[in-house]
Parts: sequence; structure tokens; C-alpha cells
Amino acid sequence: MPNRHCPKCQGGARAAWVARGQADLLDTQYFHVVFTVPEAIAAIAFQNKTVVYGLLLRAAADTLRTIAADPRHLGAEIGGLTVFHTWSQTLLHHPHVQCLVPGGGLSPDHRRWVSCRPGFFLPVRVLSRRFRRLVLAALQAAFDASAIQCRGTLAALSERPVWIRTLAGAAATEWVVYAKAPCAGPQQVLEYLGRYTHRVALSNDRLLDIERGQITFSYRAPRATATPRRKTMTLSAAEFIRRFLLHVLPSGFHRIRAFGFLANRHRRSALARCRQLLGATSAAAPTGAANGPSDATAAPRFIGASPVCPACQRGRLVIVAYLPPDRSLPVILDTS
Repeated sequence: MPNRHCPKCQGGARAAWVARGQADLLDTQYFHVVFTVPEAIAAIAFQNKTVVYGLLLRAAADTLRTIAADPRHLGAEIGGLTVFHTWSQTLLHHPHVQCLVPGGGLSPDHRRWVSCRPGFFLPVRVLSRRFRRLVLAALQAAFDASAIQCRGTLAALSERPVWIRTLAGAAATEWVVYAKAPCAGPQQVLEYLGRYTHRVALSNDRLLDIERGQITFSYRAPRATATPRRKTMTLSAAEFIRRFLLHVLPSGFHRIRAFGFLANRHRRSALARCRQLLGATSAAAPTGAANGPSDATAAPRFIGASPVCPACQRGRLVIVAYLPPDRSLPVILDTS
């Protein structure tokens, strides 16, 4: 059966999601915003995925909406898309929220479109501090409601004094928030986010070699620390599988969410109003966006339904055969 963590069987769903997202793009500048958390909070999140992952997504959306609505900054009702992402290039646990947000929004009376300055959306330091405050307050509330469980190396956090000191330490550090207009436009960010919406950890093209219980894969080193940036890493099969499984999401968790005027309950009417105020017709696709379907019925969600090619909009994927898994490979147990 298809699995949402698989890079192969979710290919059709990914293409359909990107096409729908491109059809919803507005004819305005967009910004790629990323919210990260310090290591102490990431460790708590790993042991409390259902609770903490959800509150991180809610805090990111609330931060963007609240700061954007402030007349001192933008003074508008915005909408955006959030995607939860948990891994680094070397497959370590690194939870963060990636967002794609139009550079403007509706005025409070919905009579005009309010644009941000070219190349500047919202001040990242203000975003960082509100996000930090919201996350720490939500964590404290969850702890008080006994919804946070700390085990193993984090067992000491079950004691209130230790917990309070840990949150105080996190409150004293700067949390990194990134916000930048993508050079190649919002389509580039949608394609980028699409790599993470329907799989986890890494794609098959990064797997370079599997031999004698060792797995070699490529990764991209941080820009400031390495030349060339493309490097390789070799791990034992057990360690590779352990790192991959770090990123399996809780059952029923929705990693893709929309907020503001892009929320599902009023997305169609709000987008039509935005296009009207931006000088476009609601039926026209935005400049530079693919003419893809805009609802769930226009494009299939899974590979067996033969999705339309996102490039030519005419060709369709035809399933010729399914390759069964190779059962001859030895089973490697993770005893960690």
C-alpha cells in the first residue's frame, strides 16, 4: 500500500500538490520563511511529536498573522502555507517549519490589497521573538496539563524546577528565523517544498552505494563551512535505518497546513477577492504560474490514477508494472 513517507509511491501525489499550489499563486511577490528551534526544544519535540510538532505549526502561523496584522509592520490579513520538516542533510533530527507567504494581504475591510516593501516582508527579529514566546508558553501549558512526557536522557525534565530552568535557558537564546524572497519566484519554493511534503529524509538519487552492510549517500554541507558543498557520508545499515526512522511522523499528523485567507474554509472566495484587488480576474492563472488544476478533483492524488504531466498538461503517467520488494535481502534489526 502507498506510504506517505515513501519517495516512490508518493510521486503522483507530490506532482498533484505542486500543480494545485501553482494554480493558487497570486500575481505578487512571495517570501520563503523558515522557523527553527534550539536543540533543547528539539529534544523535547522528539519525545513528544504529536503535541510539540502541532504547536510549532500553530505558533508559526499565529506569529506571521499577528505580526502582519500589526499596523506598525504590514497592517493586513495575510495567508500562507506551512510545511513541517524534521531532518537535516545528514538525516539528524532538526525540526523546523517552512512557509510560503505572499508579500501582502487584505486590508482589514477587504477593500484593498496591502503590499509589503519590495524584497522585505516582516522583521525577522520580531518574528523570532514572538514565535519563541508562543512556543514556550504552549510548552508550559502542555507540561502543566501532563501532556509532555520526558524519558531516558530527558527524564530529569519531568521535575518542574528542571523544566522551568530549561525553558528559561531557551528563552534567553535567539531563535533563528529566515525570511527571503526566492530568486526564481514562488514556483521554485513550491517545487522545493514538494520534495518534503510526500516523503521523508532523502530521495533515492542521494543513495550512492550499498555494500557489506554500509550505506553511502550524498549530502550538502552548509554554505559557509565547506568547498565543495556536495559531500558523501557512509553509515552502517542499522544507523542509516535508525536515522531514517527518526522522521516517521505520528499517525494522523498533518504536516501541510494553510492559514489566513488560504485556509480551506474560505480559500476560493478569498483568492478571488485578492486577484480582483491585484487587478487580475479570478479565472486567470497568475503570472509565471503553471496552469494546473486548483482543486482535488482536477488532478489525481495517487500514482495509480495516472496524473497529468505538470509540464505539458497533456501526457499522462501509465503504470506498466510494479516491482516487488527484494525479499532476499537480510533483515537488519535496530537494537538501539
